[in-house]
Amino acid sequence: MRVLVQRVTSASVTVDGEVVGAIKPAGQGLLALVGVTHDDDAAKARKMAEKLWQLRILDDERSAADVSAPILVVSQFTLYANTAKGRRPSWNAAAPGPVAEPLVIEFTEALEQLGAEVQTGAFGAMMQVELVNDGPVTVLLEL
Repeated sequence: MRVLVQRVTSASVTVDGEVVGAIKPAGQGLLALVGVTHDDDAAKARKMAEKLWQLRILDDERSAADVSAPILVVSQFTLYANTAKGRRPSWNAAAPGPVAEPLVIEFTEALEQLGAEVQTGAFGAMMQVELVNDGPVTVLLEL
């Protein structure tokens, strides 16, 4: 599992002209782009949620847990693109939808159980993601 985390002052996801998820924190929040690979499981999803929730990338080295920062979770299989050969990426390392979707849900639910305010995109949809990256701060988490 990979999560590309961006510290944001706002973020939203639109599908077919309708906003399906958005955060506008009083201070900072996190946009989490989540990629799932073939050997990921529910335990990894929960562990990754804990890692994200405790990650100290907000002002004054605080975590989302420290300040109850909201998190926007967006599935993104392209995090597993393989660009080693040629000009066309291979998506072989990305888990198929029926495997990935339940794990993105597990990740989201684990964040909520930890106390996070979570908004989401729409799995498998063509989404437009808007964000204001703060810093900019972008970190890749892997397990």
